[in-house]
Amino acid sequence: MRIPRKGIPTFLVVGVVLAAGLTGCATGTPAATGGSSSAATGASEGPKPSGTITVFAAASLKATFTKLAGDFEAKNPGTKIAFSFAGSSDLVTQISQGAPADVFASADTKNMAKLSDASLVEGSPRNFATNVLTIAVPPANPASVGSFADLAKPGVKVVICASQVPCGAATKTVEKETGITLKPVSEESSVTDVLGKVISGEADAGLVYVTDVKAAGDKVKEVPFAEAAKAVNIYPIAAVRTSRNKDLAAAFIAEVAGPEGKKVLGDAGFGAP
Repeated sequence: MRIPRKGIPTFLVVGVVLAAGLTGCATGTPAATGGSSSAATGASEGPKPSGTITVFAAASLKATFTKLAGDFEAKNPGTKIAFSFAGSSDLVTQISQGAPADVFASADTKNMAKLSDASLVEGSPRNFATNVLTIAVPPANPASVGSFADLAKPGVKVVICASQVPCGAATKTVEKETGITLKPVSEESSVTDVLGKVISGEADAGLVYVTDVKAAGDKVKEVPFAEAAKAVNIYPIAAVRTSRNKDLAAAFIAEVAGPEGKKVLGDAGFGAP
């Protein structure tokens, strides 16, 4: 039956035609609609990191990085983070000579700059923590050390880091700023070696980081000194250019510099960069 157009408003006719056209489009293109939905739901997050990397890290990072690596491996099955901990300057020498490192974490920017200047790291290093010196003494404090100046008193057996090591460079900065020159009985290649001398009773005092004293617990006593603020060490991290697993290296660096890393480092006494 034909409906006479006379008397029917024009807008109703146009509406019927448009509705029919839309219905035809909807029924005629199911594949296009379905393809869009499938592409959206099929999006992936990208490949998960896997394999093994070796991280060369400053000795003062041993406790925190070991914990971070354990947490990272638990969240990413199939990954393994191996470590080489030592003084930053020693690690730079090893990497420069071709040691198989994937990531380098330094206790200062100076040693990281050596690798950056030699084009041995990827991109720009990321600063992820800070640290400052403090004085560690045996629990009984036999030399009655109460200040930085006391370390220069005759008869006080003090141990410091060698000047090429970040903690040693910081010590030299404090000496320069205060005008006080120390006469150490030994200079060690890492801050953990300095702490070991104090714990073993071979030294009356040692200049270490606040994080080292905190980690040592009741094995040593801390004698803080205000002049330490004149030598704050900044810790940078970067992937080594010759890394064979750059995806995993980047993922671990992100963990260190991210919220989880900040929490673990903060709990250990490190400051924010």
